Amino acid sequence: MRSSRVVKRISECLVKPHLPNEESTQLCHLTPWDIVPLSIHYIQKGLLFTKPQNQPQDFTHNLLHNLKHSLSLTLLHFYPLAGRLVTHQTQDPPSYSVSLDCINSPGARFIHAILDLTVSDILSPVYVPPIVHSFFDLNKAVNHDGHAMPLLSVQVTELIDGVFIGCSMNHCVADGTSYWSFFNTWSEIFQSQAKGEDVNVVNISHRPIHKRWFPELINLPFKHHDEFICRYEAPKLRERIFHFTADSIAKLKAKANKDSSTNEISSFQSLSAHVWRSITRARSVPCDQRSSCIVVINNRTRMEPPLPQEYFGNSVNSVRAVATAGELSEHDLGWAAGKVHEAVANYNHRVVMDWLNRWVRSPAIHQTGRFIDPYSVVMSSSPKFNVYGNEFGMGKAVAVLSGYANKFDGKVTSYPGREGGGSIQLEVCLSPHTMSALESDQHFMDTVSVFNPLH
Repeated sequence: MRSSRVVKRISECLVKPHLPNEESTQLCHLTPWDIVPLSIHYIQKGLLFTKPQNQPQDFTHNLLHNLKHSLSLTLLHFYPLAGRLVTHQTQDPPSYSVSLDCINSPGARFIHAILDLTVSDILSPVYVPPIVHSFFDLNKAVNHDGHAMPLLSVQVTELIDGVFIGCSMNHCVADGTSYWSFFNTWSEIFQSQAKGEDVNVVNISHRPIHKRWFPELINLPFKHHDEFICRYEAPKLRERIFHFTADSIAKLKAKANKDSSTNEISSFQSLSAHVWRSITRARSVPCDQRSSCIVVINNRTRMEPPLPQEYFGNSVNSVRAVATAGELSEHDLGWAAGKVHEAVANYNHRVVMDWLNRWVRSPAIHQTGRFIDPYSVVMSSSPKFNVYGNEFGMGKAVAVLSGYANKFDGKVTSYPGREGGGSIQLEVCLSPHTMSALESDQHFMDTVSVFNPLH
């Protein structure tokens, strides 16, 4: 790859909601789930498209215009993304709280950039090229920076033969479910616009619900944000995307359930256990060392009554399966998958409420550096998200990629495979030494397929 090339910004502007929204003229209190991420990075995800063949001369101009107009219409429904965070502080009585200000809405940032590289330059290397991090705005910004920085920044990076649409979204405003809900709606409105429909009155498939489930204003035990903001710097990592076909995953699931004499272990739990065991082997962890498989989990369906999937905001937590490296080596896949299944199955409304009650009594802000365990594997995102259904006049995306944000040794991000049908792709971040060891593990590599979306 011609790594000397750099991303060059051509223009930027602010995009506001298309019309005023009555709901947007109010202050929105953040829930515990929203406050916890104040000190971590923004969500950074995006899609890579190939340009249409025989494109007209005004292709880029029209694309940018249509993206901005459809974004303005989308922000009408997702108006919190045009706002900013605001801190309320009093001395007598002492109080400190953070809210979402939708009244004074400067808008979302929209950037047009160019890069003199091809789609193949990005996708052909074994490892995700570092230049991909430059496809996103607000690198290294933490969510608290949303007091002054945009809560949403869209960067459209034009390649020689492709376009990357990358979004940096403040994690205090949205989780993964909400992020992809926004992206799906933006795509839906863009496509309606392209068909000549009256997009001012378009009925979107899934209207976001902005009423906060936890309506109380939370008083935090701080006097200044320096007490809870810690800016995490990622170590040197290798990032690689591994593809698992539906057939490979079905075999892992069948083996896990057969080993455990059950039929309750899911495909993703089986894959998570497989990755956990494989990375632990690659790390050459001492037999008596405890290792964890941490799975980020959606609270919505586990609440009583359940929160709608359209609930816009954060509603996630994590569950943890624990075993020693020796146990993972001595036992089969089914045993490890059983541990993951048990952790997920035991997570219910009571556990969610217990966590919330403890947190309200003693609020804590997540610190990535303290969260990282050198012996853990963190399974984030979800293969259930609608990723490849998003289109912006260039057909189906050829790849989903992420930015610098929230990367560490052992971070695994899951997406549906481009070919669909139950396939899954995992973006794995490991130290260079551990990645080399994982790639030399034939047992692991035999379950991985070679997938080239350009052929």
